[in-house]
Amino acid sequence: MSHEDIILTVTFRGTSHTVSLPNDASLSALHSRLELLTSVPPSLQKLIYRGKKIQHQQDDSNPEPTIAQAGLRDGLKVQMLGSTVEELGQLNAADSAHQKKEQILRERALKPQVKLRSTGSSSISSHQYRFHRIEPLTHLPRPETATECLTTLSKDPAVLHVMQKHHFSVGLLTELAPHEHPGLLGLNVGSGATIKLRIRLDTYDGFRPYLEVRRVLCHELAHNVWGEHNNDFKELNSQLNREVAEFEAATGAGTHQLSDLRDAYQPSSDEEVEALIHVLGGTGLRGNDTTEDRRKKALEAATARLRNEEELERSCGTSGPQKQSG
Repeated sequence: MSHEDIILTVTFRGTSHTVSLPNDASLSALHSRLELLTSVPPSLQKLIYRGKKIQHQQDDSNPEPTIAQAGLRDGLKVQMLGSTVEELGQLNAADSAHQKKEQILRERALKPQVKLRSTGSSSISSHQYRFHRIEPLTHLPRPETATECLTTLSKDPAVLHVMQKHHFSVGLLTELAPHEHPGLLGLNVGSGATIKLRIRLDTYDGFRPYLEVRRVLCHELAHNVWGEHNNDFKELNSQLNREVAEFEAATGAGTHQLSDLRDAYQPSSDEEVEALIHVLGGTGLRGNDTTEDRRKKALEAATARLRNEEELERSCGTSGPQKQSG
């Protein structure tokens, strides 16, 4: 093999770096060069190109491939994800502080609660069943946008409606960084003491669609009552999403239009939108649809919804002993 140089353009958090290495250089050499440029240790680097992913491997039992053998070619553009040691230290410190706060909240929850005399006002329950605090990860890009997203979620009328209806209280609503627990979209710690949501894209250059994040939030709220993804949890999760859709449809000028439901809740398919409109008493069905057509669409919608819920369960890091609601 000729020892020609391979020139790569590696982009990390919006900054492009040009890296030139011989085509028979090892992947370790590439990781070391990137560490000098970005301060991200090799063990925390993830390289993405043409649908492929490369992560640093410390397995000495197998010979390490060269960059050419790994599929890297001259002129290729590569996206790199990862965190510096300093950032990880900040995250660990923040997690430690959160854990201390969550421990305090759990200890307070175990203490006998003083019953307040009812004055005929709903202000006490409205103040209690809500998100008591929001907190973005300020060391990540665009913290002001993260704050806006979390604030919108915490004040979403449909979400607050189901929280008050089911007596849900969340101590802290914060975000889950893309490099923190990769693969997870949400996490409920301490049965509502803290809810973490993945609001950012993996590339850190944007934010996930609001309705997708809100659907994950409803999933995590159901973990305030049930820890495991059992039938009781699935029933409550479906109920919360249905109540969110019904609340927004009912407040949409008294009509049940297709656009109302799309703004309120992100269904799994167009058929589920149509099925929801029918259930809510709308006129979304086509005039020539038969009863059998409606049954087929309802079945297709249910199947799509189940697939969506299974995907959410796989990307949810919450699990633990079941907790009955009071």
